[in-house]
Amino acid sequence: METEEDVPNPAQCSDAAAACVVSVKGLKENWQKWSNEHREYQKHNPFSHDTRPGAAAPQGDYGRPLQGDYGRPLQGDYGRPLQGSMTEQRGKDAHTHIGREVEELCEAIRNVGRPGDKDGRVITVEFGKLFDHYVTISNKLVGVLLRARKQGLVDFEGEMLWQGKDDQALITLLQGSEN
Repeated sequence: METEEDVPNPAQCSDAAAACVVSVKGLKENWQKWSNEHREYQKHNPFSHDTRPGAAAPQGDYGRPLQGDYGRPLQGDYGRPLQGSMTEQRGKDAHTHIGREVEELCEAIRNVGRPGDKDGRVITVEFGKLFDHYVTISNKLVGVLLRARKQGLVDFEGEMLWQGKDDQALITLLQGSEN
């Protein structure tokens, strides 16, 4: 019978024999290590039953906790990348890029549009005219318009603008957008 001193490391390979000797003790230790790491990971997984017990769930309407799949409360960092990760950095870069595109759109509306009131603080432009001008700048006009409206910089009727169908729709650059 083997003693602990005689048992090789979990996996020992000798180049001469080209055979690996694996011990049961080594396999058990590796499995236990993986199991412990997985248990820790599951404590932070919002879809796991083993989520952190002390974490406060974000509150939704009427003061009830927000719920994800299967009725479990969502964690405060749910849906956000890990801090310092490349995913977080890409998200920040995309946010900055979209911000610049919104600024370019507002500038394009100022250049192509006409005053919509006597004070000249509100500028309007027809969607078709803006589309013809802006297509040389970017092919994402409607998406950038929706983002600018969400930020309160522009306004227009309807949920979506379609080329051809909504060419006469007025887009209004609001007064707070004079940066």
